[in-house]
Amino acid sequence: MRFLKLIGLFLVISFQSSAQVTIPADAEGFLYTGRVDFNNAKQPWLSWPGTSIKAEFTGNKLVVMFNDELGKNYYNVILNGEDRFPTVLELKKGRQEYDLSYLLVDNANAVNKLEIFKRTEGHEGGSHFLGLKIADNAKLLAKPKPLNRRIAFFGDSITSGMGNEAPDNAKDNVGSEKNHYWSYAPITARNVNAEFHTTSSSGIGFMVSWFDNIMPQVYDQISGVGDNDTAWDFSQWQPDVVVVNLGQNDSWLIDNEKRLKPEPSSADIISAYKAFVNKLREHYPKAKFVSALGSMDATNPKRAHWPKYIQTAIDEINIENPEANIELVTFDFNGYQSHPRVHQHIKNANKLTAHIKKIMHW
Repeated sequence: MRFLKLIGLFLVISFQSSAQVTIPADAEGFLYTGRVDFNNAKQPWLSWPGTSIKAEFTGNKLVVMFNDELGKNYYNVILNGEDRFPTVLELKKGRQEYDLSYLLVDNANAVNKLEIFKRTEGHEGGSHFLGLKIADNAKLLAKPKPLNRRIAFFGDSITSGMGNEAPDNAKDNVGSEKNHYWSYAPITARNVNAEFHTTSSSGIGFMVSWFDNIMPQVYDQISGVGDNDTAWDFSQWQPDVVVVNLGQNDSWLIDNEKRLKPEPSSADIISAYKAFVNKLREHYPKAKFVSALGSMDATNPKRAHWPKYIQTAIDEINIENPEANIELVTFDFNGYQSHPRVHQHIKNANKLTAHIKKIMHW
């Protein structure tokens, strides 16, 4: 009889120690960054690379809940600022729970800082964030404060971070080796302590892409999954700086693949780039603009005509609108046909950071 009572007591203690409380995704303590669709506030939709969720909570239990569209997305889970070796969460398709309690110290009173960061992009589909489960005696703390500085990035696979964690001599189309966190764009933002939004898609161009839609058709969407009818409200988030890094896919598909018929003239290319930048300037009238190009073969010294197209386009914008004062930052050709790796992204970020600090006095 005494033995049975002990078993019962053990079961009660075990249940109490493992009991958890659900924190819904619309709780006040979550800080969302990026183009997140809150059409269903309890299941916000994350699709663009770099969209993230930050929170602070107490306790020694953590379960993350997602409903992923395709089961191809990867997220960095960064605890207490340790971003060099984050836990990489490979989402499974559908509604799933991921118990990450093993990452926490076994202290019911510990305060934990959490960041969940989308490594992948719209090509891997989107994810509904469903909230967290924490210990029943724990609590979600006040929402982390957003950063004051803001940068918006528009780009292609280079900006997304395609293959940046792959070996230099390997293929770079493996989903688990695409890590937007270590693309030049977020690195630059972290360098200047700025919040950022990334609108990028591998294979996209401003005139022609490896698929049907081009950046001028999708740049204004909340969802980064293909060409769709979602609409982003530009007024709700105005950046201090806008960086546009487009032209790599246009250069290859126009020069090598001959995808556009009739083949566009230099004037056509310059005009198309101008039109897109001017459209962005309408949405972001107070922002400083930076044009970037590289570091793949669009900046190969043997193909100097593409940087010249971009330079001519921004020169014309500056003449027509002297207050624009846009400058071109080129990233050195990486010397091979694959995408830049993390060490090259860091080099490019340092160059872009120096330019932004100069024009913004940051």
